[in-house]
Amino acid sequence: MPADAHRRRGPSAPLLIVGLMATSLFINYIDRGNLATGAARITAELGLDATHYGALLSAFYFAYTLCHLPAGALADRFGGKAVLAVGATLWSLSTLLTGFVGGFAGLVVLRMMLGMGESVAFTTTSKLIAANVPAGRIGLANGIIGFGYLVGPAAGTLIGGLLMARWGWRPVFILFGAVSLLWLVPWSMVRVREGAANAPAEPQVPLRAILRQRGLWGASIGHFAGNWNWYFVLGYLPMYLEKARGFSTAQMAAVLSSAYLVNALAALAGGWLIDRVMASGRSASLACKLPLALHHVVGLATMLAMPVLPIGGCIAALFAYEVFLGICSPAYFTVPQIYAGPRAAARWVGVQNMVGNLPGIIGTLFAGVLIDASGGSYATAFTLAGAINVLGLVGWLVVLPAIKPVNWEAEAA
Repeated sequence: MPADAHRRRGPSAPLLIVGLMATSLFINYIDRGNLATGAARITAELGLDATHYGALLSAFYFAYTLCHLPAGALADRFGGKAVLAVGATLWSLSTLLTGFVGGFAGLVVLRMMLGMGESVAFTTTSKLIAANVPAGRIGLANGIIGFGYLVGPAAGTLIGGLLMARWGWRPVFILFGAVSLLWLVPWSMVRVREGAANAPAEPQVPLRAILRQRGLWGASIGHFAGNWNWYFVLGYLPMYLEKARGFSTAQMAAVLSSAYLVNALAALAGGWLIDRVMASGRSASLACKLPLALHHVVGLATMLAMPVLPIGGCIAALFAYEVFLGICSPAYFTVPQIYAGPRAAARWVGVQNMVGNLPGIIGTLFAGVLIDASGGSYATAFTLAGAINVLGLVGWLVVLPAIKPVNWEAEAA
């Protein structure tokens, strides 16, 4: 290829890479959210109660959470591009096969297979953003990624809900799984940088040096609290609106898809704001910690209020929560990318996401148990989700130190 042609293509590479990764996460969140969209129909057809449904959610997050650390190690060893492609293949096939499942046990296996595939998403994208995106655009890059995974539930809930209302849940899983595989075609053609630009190959950062970082544990605690609320909303709100508030499937899909779209648009704005605040000379700590803290304050109020408000207030509270969640979403991964850099971002995010996704195992299962124990009431589960926000404030504001790159040579010495 002529040198001038290569130069013409060079500046568009980061946008192309980020755009394709955002698309993969868009697909990722559609595929993981299909179970919640079809929860009322699936549980009715297969004779499952809320505890069984919680176990299905927990099965996904069990595999998803435990595979994060090995996913980060694989991305460092074999490259983020290849590992993301393998993961996308696995999660697409598991979605497709769910359309043929015959009972609870088969669903558990396929949900765990889905979790294994999707565990690579944030470790690989964090590594590739740290290696391919200029420092002054890292917030916006994470905003675009955030838009991808947050608009996924909007599109999946709306399209999936309407299709399920017409054709049932099985054809939707088969269709979405087959379409998901098509993403591998453009991804196979993109070229990525796997390490820091214009730098020789560097030794791998020891895991023990990563685990010594106070910033890792502050971010992990905050991530845990934020995900407890988010996964509760993703997993139970569709069923809550249909069973407790009397919504039809189409009404539920319209409301939640609108809320998730607002969330996704707020993530784009949040990423842009992070870059603007840091470009103005203010610290990365201010740019990231402030939106994260505000999200937990709003999350606390929202979770406590939703089960007791009339339906109009309940929906308004949901939209307020989605706005502040979206604005803070890019910070979740901007923080480790600044701390860790290309050399350690994959494994840092692997550990952070492993801790941060424990609510998927314990929170989603426990919520189902609480709902059944309360005779179908969701109030106790909402209250617990609200209280967890206090832990998030402690993680981001107390435990997390100043956000700045770690000197790995000094740490490894």
